[in-house]
Amino acid sequence: MKAPDLTQAPPRSPRVRLGGYTILPRILDKARAAIAGTLGEYRYGNPTDWHFYRFTGIDPDALLERVKAGGGDWAILQWVQETAPIKRSPFEIAQWAAWTETFAYHGAERRDWFTAEIRRLNPERDDIATVFDRLDLDDYVLGGEA
Repeated sequence: MKAPDLTQAPPRSPRVRLGGYTILPRILDKARAAIAGTLGEYRYGNPTDWHFYRFTGIDPDALLERVKAGGGDWAILQWVQETAPIKRSPFEIAQWAAWTETFAYHGAERRDWFTAEIRRLNPERDDIATVFDRLDLDDYVLGGEA
């Protein structure tokens, strides 16, 4: 699979699902870009990615090595399902994915940072409430689509 150039376009939204998992397609885009040297300002293994790693028990370095071996999203998903130390049912995956889509920052310091980020990205937007909302806004403000 061709590596995306994240200096030119953002990775897939964290809302995009693969095998029911949110975040995973975005992680794969960043992994492929990291391998190709086209990661830009994005980070493989950032705090949002860790929600997926903790939920599945997958080691980020092991996933990166698997991506280096090649194959498309489907092959990587099969690897995740076979090697994840924490086996999850489709129901658990659906519940976790729904939670990730609604996760918001807690605590005054993180909420203050979040509010400042929204002001920086687009002070006119009053509909940004979740982590995924902010990531989508950040990704597409740079492309002029937000």
